[in-house]
Amino acid sequence: MQSELRKKLLDAFSRSEDEYVSGQFLADTLGCSRTAIWKHIEDLRKEGFELEAVRKKGYRITKVPERITADEIRLGLSTKFLGTQIHYEESVGSTQKIAHHLANEDAPEGTVIIAEEQLSGRGRMDRKWHSPKYTGVWMSVILRPNIPPPKAPQLTLITAVAVVQAIEELTGLSPQIKWPNDILINGKKVTGILTELQADADRIISIIIGIGINVNQQIEDYPDEIKNIATSLSIESGKKLQRAELVKLLLHKFENLYLLYLEKGFYPIKLLWESCAISIGKTITARTITGSIHGKALGITEDGVLMIEDEAGKVHHVYSADIELS
Repeated sequence: MQSELRKKLLDAFSRSEDEYVSGQFLADTLGCSRTAIWKHIEDLRKEGFELEAVRKKGYRITKVPERITADEIRLGLSTKFLGTQIHYEESVGSTQKIAHHLANEDAPEGTVIIAEEQLSGRGRMDRKWHSPKYTGVWMSVILRPNIPPPKAPQLTLITAVAVVQAIEELTGLSPQIKWPNDILINGKKVTGILTELQADADRIISIIIGIGINVNQQIEDYPDEIKNIATSLSIESGKKLQRAELVKLLLHKFENLYLLYLEKGFYPIKLLWESCAISIGKTITARTITGSIHGKALGITEDGVLMIEDEAGKVHHVYSADIELS
């Protein structure tokens, strides 16, 4: 009940467009007393929100906190179901682990788990993901699509397009996708995506998508072993960015693409993905568990499988691999 009241309060401020909102209007909207409104306002201040209170005018938010709390994300969030439930943590081992637990507890589709820091964040093949405090976006999203389990990897590609669109709109940068789950800027990794499946033999129970975005790190924040291969949006744009704004944009872009996918299938996503891909038409090496394939990347199939044509003209279908650009 408390979180629902807080959501209504933030929705009212979002609709006000920087105008003052009267205490009586807020009390009527939330169905509570003006004293209760005052207590909610004080709670927001404790979280780092700055609010002006002017007699006979009401309240106005003048500054939001640097953190990416559930309240900051809800302020101005325009989605239908993504982010209707947000679990915020200061520090966690992994948002994916929390998401798995919540999914098993019947958390609704669109539930978001977000943290300021991950102590054991990981990517594909259990590689460690460096997730320092207050610098990036470390989040997981629970989805429950009515699609066959073999199509689950398509959600990774949908997420990648949504990340690219959100970064472009917020920063003006031009990210590119490296199949299947990396987002690069100027050849360096800025985002990783990890998709995990909970399913029976013939139906998906949940798909949990982990997203790690390097936002405000500086070069000195990276361990020496990844300084040459990792970057951040701040390094590339030359400015500090509002992480909550990126999260809101990402949820909005992803929901639109996800609903398009459920209605029209993968083909529209395939076209968008290929337009953002760094490897299409280029010579690459795909290192799989059974060996390496060297050749020209032709694109992806309607199932999201990478196609590589080798020097003999044979087209290989690659389902999982590490990709190196030649």
